[in-house]
Amino acid sequence: MKHLLLTGLLAAALPLTAFAQKTSVKPTAPARAGNPVFPGWYADPEAVIFDKTYWIYPTYSAAFDEQVYFDAFSSPDLVHWTKHPRIVDTASVKWARRALWAPAVVRKDGKYYLFFGANDVHKGEVGGIGVAVAARPEGPFKDYLGKPLVGTIENGAQPIDQYVFQDKDGQYYLFYGGWSHCNVARLKPDFTGLLPFPDGSTFKEITPEHYVEGPTMFRRGGRYYFMWSEGDWGKPDYSVAYAVADSPLGPFRRVGKVLQQDAAVATGAGHHSVIQVPGTEDWYIVYHRRPLDNKGRDHRVTCIDRLEFDKAGLIRPVKITNEGVAARKL
Repeated sequence: MKHLLLTGLLAAALPLTAFAQKTSVKPTAPARAGNPVFPGWYADPEAVIFDKTYWIYPTYSAAFDEQVYFDAFSSPDLVHWTKHPRIVDTASVKWARRALWAPAVVRKDGKYYLFFGANDVHKGEVGGIGVAVAARPEGPFKDYLGKPLVGTIENGAQPIDQYVFQDKDGQYYLFYGGWSHCNVARLKPDFTGLLPFPDGSTFKEITPEHYVEGPTMFRRGGRYYFMWSEGDWGKPDYSVAYAVADSPLGPFRRVGKVLQQDAAVATGAGHHSVIQVPGTEDWYIVYHRRPLDNKGRDHRVTCIDRLEFDKAGLIRPVKITNEGVAARKL
């Protein structure tokens, strides 16, 4: 009894802050994705938002004759990812025999359309940019046209690395091109072919300075941000630059480089896409890079970091990280 009374008296004599400090709990830091965001060799990631879910559609990074299918990944928060294996493969696209590359996915009229490059086409070969369609974002996707949408070399541009952009008037544009040339074309509303421009041309070259491949575009503040990859995809200096224009057709004058290697983190950072959380100014860049401890040509991993703008609307240089981004639900 004396012991209990003494304890009570001591407690009454102590300042309240002592108990506050003793019983306080540090707030839990938000979960972070960590980079890479999911395991495996994956490159050229196309990131999109469908309803309340983030999706990433990457290239399965392997030797050309093994790179014959796509996997997809979905997440409610940018941190926890679910793999959806083999959403499409060359068995369902008969004209594609090898090297499926750089998917681009859009939803239209309740269906999901996956644009892809196949066969590493050169002059005289069957291949180029194809389209597959599915009823769900995880597929399965089936060949939509039975042939390439773009199967010829126009303006010197290899028909690969396609990106589909919808302008504010509803028109869909196809940006694509390797071999240091970039074209833009207008898509028919049903994606079965291309629409000529008012001047009668079908392909317009819009190649900016130092362009190599991997085009992408987004609109912000009434302006069009055109981005692309520079350097050699197999080397450490692979990187991303951009331009800003008042039209999706340009002209595009290079502003500068925004994504590149960090000798303390990773090399070969490039071939990316960009997503914005709807109704906010939260932007993310989704890209591939090479781990410092692995020099294999096809050993590329998918990562996410923040994309930020200055007061003038220019893109700030991206800091690539190992921590990745904090959880962000839609």
